[in-house]
Order: sequence, then structure tokens, then C-alpha cells
Amino acid sequence: MIERYTLPEMGELWTDTYKLKTWLQVEIAVCEAQAELGYIPAEAVAEIKAKANFDPQRVLEIEKEVKHDVIAFLTNVNEYVGDAGRYIHLGMTSSDMLDTALALQMVASLDVIMSQLEALIQAIRYQAQQHRNTVMIGRSHGIHAEPITFGFKLAGWLAEVLRHRDRLCYLQQEIAVGKISGAVGTYANIDPQIEAIACQKLGLQPDCASTQVISRDRHANFFNGLALLTASIERFAVEIRNLQRTDVLEVEEFFSKGQKGSSAMPHKRNPIRSERLTGMARLVRGYAVSGVENVALWHERDISHSSVERVALPDACILTHFMLVEITDLVKHLLVYPDNMARNMNVYGGVIFSQRVMLALVEKGLKREEAYEIVQSCAHAAWNKDDGNFRSLIERDPRVTAKLSPEEIAICFDPQLHLRNLDQIYQRLGI
Repeated sequence: MIERYTLPEMGELWTDTYKLKTWLQVEIAVCEAQAELGYIPAEAVAEIKAKANFDPQRVLEIEKEVKHDVIAFLTNVNEYVGDAGRYIHLGMTSSDMLDTALALQMVASLDVIMSQLEALIQAIRYQAQQHRNTVMIGRSHGIHAEPITFGFKLAGWLAEVLRHRDRLCYLQQEIAVGKISGAVGTYANIDPQIEAIACQKLGLQPDCASTQVISRDRHANFFNGLALLTASIERFAVEIRNLQRTDVLEVEEFFSKGQKGSSAMPHKRNPIRSERLTGMARLVRGYAVSGVENVALWHERDISHSSVERVALPDACILTHFMLVEITDLVKHLLVYPDNMARNMNVYGGVIFSQRVMLALVEKGLKREEAYEIVQSCAHAAWNKDDGNFRSLIERDPRVTAKLSPEEIAICFDPQLHLRNLDQIYQRLGI
């Protein structure tokens, strides 16, 4: 991933140096397991642990000659270790080390992502609490529907993010598996107990039935989990973009001192961060497709998945983390305009209260179809007219006044009727 979108906490986990550290971590864990079971001398393991090291540049130099990154790595480690190095990688195949180490990287990445997810949860919850009673218009199909509150809108975001937290917890368990089972996963040249001990040392579970690799359905699910999370971030970003439009302007991204919106138009305050998040979500979804396509490998393995994962896993993790940091800061500093929300809600004289008027007429004995026709005719007479006033038309329509008193009509236009049950939702979410 380009530096522009790489934050250090996540970027560090996908450097070559960190990757090689996990490789060495796995190899040492296996050596320790071998020694515990008496397959190699304990003194050799002590020497390996004391001397083992690597030089990323040297590994690359060797790889240019041998055309195999794992052999290059092991060769470089043995340059540090010496004679005891013959016990490293004993009975293993490359994917034993690669897939087990990759699991460590993915688990560590989810730790970073879940930590930032908690920050997003707190930011959304705080804003929802601040705007529990900030009345605004709810929209369906982009058209004014009925009153809601901005806190209620954020409650939906919070519920969604909490579900992502649960999904990521499960994903972390599913991906935290290792395999030390040999060339085609049959333990032909290595004791299964070595796998069990090594995985325990690494904080992983042994894969229950690996081939030469850990089956890629786990990794595909990992990609899909990130794609779902970033799809939700995109949903929030698209909502902010829509609410920031000049003719709506109910919320707005924070605009810092000295910030410029356009090279040509000085007045512009554009939702650039939300737009950036929208684009990034497309990338993560694309990586999810690649992850699913990696599942179908030939027989016990091929390496068609490897080149994909070298790009897709770092990029998907780095982008997801960047997006979480961005949306958290965006929500935390979001500018909210209750006066504009009230203005928009009351356009055309409160047409959004049409259902309440219709139901009141039905309660007074009118057939639903008749009540619908009366209310719709008044609503459409007010719609899209500068002086359109639905309430005024309702108050003057004899078919309505014959059934409803002025007080009963007034009650229909009280937004609090639409909000009286929201506390139940807020209580469910701790808002």
C-alpha cells in the first residue's frame, strides 16, 4: 500500500522485517517442540535461540540466486547459527512455516483493527447521546418520509459496528491456526505432537486437516470480514456526503483552519474524507473477490494464492485500519446543524405528517382508501410549490374538519409522536 494510506501501527505488521520475525518465531517454536519430545538436543535449541538472526537485504541477495524466499531465509539464518542450524526446519515444508507465520500477522492485524474499532464505537455512541433528541427528517428513496432523530440514525450505525466487533472476534479465532504437518499434511516426517506444542507456544490452534497449506476458506472469510466492515464505513460516509450537500446541509465534515476545498472555487467545502472512504471500500471489496478465488487450489496445493496474498492481505489490512481511523475522527468532529434539520423537515408545510393525518381520519371512521385520497390530494397540492403548505390545506379541507377538531389536527403535526418509542432502542445500545 502507498505511504499516503499506511499508518505506522498497521504498516509495521506488514514490513519484510516483521514478516521474517514471524518466520523465525515459528521456526524456533518448532525447534523447542522438537527438543521437548527428544528429537533434537536441547543444547542445540539454546544455541539456535541465542544466535538466530537475519538480514532482510541478505535474504533478498540469496533469493536472487536460489529463486526461493524460504530457502533464502533459512540460508541466512544458518549463517548466524552455524552447525546447530541443521536442526532448523527439520521435517517441515515451506508452507508449515509460511502459513503459520501468516496467521500470526493476521491475528496481530486484527488486534490493531479491533482496537481502532472500539474507538469508533465510542465516537458513535457519544454523538448518538448528544443528539438523542435532535429531530430531523427520515428519508426513503432519498425522499422525505417521517421524523426521526439524528441520534436514532447514529444508533443504527452503532448497532452495525457492534455486529462487526462480534464478527471480528470470531474471525480472529478462525484464522488463529497453524500447521506443522509436512509436505502434503500427512505428518509423514514430523510428529503431530510437535505441531501441537509449537502452535500452543505461538498462541495458535493446530489446523484440524491441512493439506500442504491451510485451506484458504479461512483467509477468504478474513477478507470478507474486512470487506463487510469497510462496506459499513462506506455506508456512513455516503450518508455524510448526502447530508452535506448544499441544498441539505444537515451535517458537515469538520473544515480546519487554512483548509482549501477547491483550486478554482474559494467557497467550496467538500466532503473529501467521506469520498475517500467510499473509494477505499471498493478496493477492499476487490481484495475479497481475490480471497474467494484463492480457495480453489490444485490438489494438495499450488502457489497461485501466494502472489495474491502478498499484495491483497497487507493492502486490505492497511486500508481497513486507515478507514477506521478516518471515520472515527470524522464522526468525532462532525458538524451537526439542528436548525437546518428543522428547516428541511418542515418544507411544504409538514407533508411528512401525512400518515398521522390519514390514520386519525381512519380512527374517526373513514375507510383507509378514502382517507388516503383526501390526504394525498392535499399533500400533492403543496408538494414542490414555493408557497405550498400541507397543514394549511388540511386545516381548510371540509372533509377533514368534519372529522377532526383543530386540536386533533395539531396533534397530528407533533413530531414527538414519531419519537416516543426511541428510548427502547437507545436502551438496547446503551445510548
